[in-house]
Amino acid sequence: MSFKNIKNKKAFKILTNTFVLIFIPFFVWMLFFDENSYLTHRKFNLEIEDLERTISFYQSKIASDKATIKKLGDSLQLERFARETYLMKRANEDIYLIEFDTLKK
Repeated sequence: MSFKNIKNKKAFKILTNTFVLIFIPFFVWMLFFDENSYLTHRKFNLEIEDLERTISFYQSKIASDKATIKKLGDSLQLERFARETYLMKRANEDIYLIEFDTLKK
């Protein structure tokens, strides 16, 4: 095939167009190498999704803690919660923890 035959092909004319010769490197640069590239935006979008999941987790945790605080308005309930959760005791008390071996032999 001679150069004249290649030069007359439609694909050769399109690829040697000045606009295409400028656009392709520009497109590759913007897609991969630029500060505002697609890859950078994708990374930021994943980080935003992760932070939104974290926000929703902590909002539900705050709601459950507020319900617990509201329930512990009575001093007897507060004392019971402190004893069960944090193993607190009065000055003249002893606490014995009984642990059972859950492994079957």
